[in-house]
Amino acid sequence: MKGDPDITLGIEEEFFLVDRDTLNLVAHPDPGLLTAFEDFQGTCRVVPELLRSQVELNSPVCHSVAEAREAIVAVRRAVLGYTDQYGVGLMGSSTHPFAAWETQAVTPRERYREFAVLYQTVIRQLVASGMHVHAGFGTPDERIQVLTAMRRYLPLFLTLSGSSPFNGGHVTGFKSARMNLMAALPRSGVPPVLPSWADYDQIVENYRRLGFVRDGSEIWWDLRPSVRFPTLELRIADICPDVDDAMSIVALYACLVRHLLNAVRAGRLPADPPPEIIQQNRWLAQRYGVVAFLADFESGTRVDLVDYVEELLGLLAADAAALACEREVEHVRTIIREGSSADRQLDHFRLCRLDGAGVEEALRSVAQLIVDETRRGVRENSES
Repeated sequence: MKGDPDITLGIEEEFFLVDRDTLNLVAHPDPGLLTAFEDFQGTCRVVPELLRSQVELNSPVCHSVAEAREAIVAVRRAVLGYTDQYGVGLMGSSTHPFAAWETQAVTPRERYREFAVLYQTVIRQLVASGMHVHAGFGTPDERIQVLTAMRRYLPLFLTLSGSSPFNGGHVTGFKSARMNLMAALPRSGVPPVLPSWADYDQIVENYRRLGFVRDGSEIWWDLRPSVRFPTLELRIADICPDVDDAMSIVALYACLVRHLLNAVRAGRLPADPPPEIIQQNRWLAQRYGVVAFLADFESGTRVDLVDYVEELLGLLAADAAALACEREVEHVRTIIREGSSADRQLDHFRLCRLDGAGVEEALRSVAQLIVDETRRGVRENSES
């Protein structure tokens, strides 16, 4: 398409490492496994995360949704090959069903050590993984204007990705308990309205001058400009064990970026919703997931997600076609209809309990479900 925005994508996925037998987190992985991750050769990267029981998979810069799918399938498959060698399972959920935070160890890197000293129990209890999606496009001012306009859609990404209904052996009542853990960090949550890059720069400089941060990487908003890349980084999403679920979020984000960037350039961005309503929708999303009734800013009423999504996907149909990701966007409807990982985990737990399993046995079965789903998604996408 002539004049079509050039949008690049990058994906960061955080996974847990679990013992194949107990399904508990591996607080101290075999050094050989960690060395294998460090020595991984390819366009993707495998890097340590905050906890030693976590690993982060990074895609290269991708120029299409299809290329991004190939990248995350390839790196997931490679990491599964390493974990298989060391008898470790890979778990794609944003909290572990029953692991105790007290038994976890922080990765011995200076930055993480400093965080542990500064944030104390907040960091020690942050046994949580997420998915971050980078979109590269436009000028700094355009990225900031898209950030401000994207705020209204953040709750939707959380409903689609929810994968953390359990924490510390308890049913939390939330589809994304991870967000409750993240809320304890300063400089987190929905970003403020930012008219220009200069306004964002001023926020970072104020924090830096007062000694609160070293740079913008220590601002943990749900959506933020990247420090290292000319990208806008979506951070609100839980990690998805299922590749199709993950790619639907990537595709939806890319479509919204394209749609809003064109609106910025045409001078027709919609008015910003009241920030308190975005915050309320965000809470409803983390609490109820795909069965949430979100506030609709235009009608002034609360709407079923089926209706909300149908209207939005109609609006984005041309963007999905331009980005050749109709299949991935269509999968959004599947998640709304069938549920996210959080729904599958809860359904499985309840069925186990109805079949007579105790709570601990049912939680271990949920952990196995997630490990199996993480593996199955890679195999099925490799064969397609």
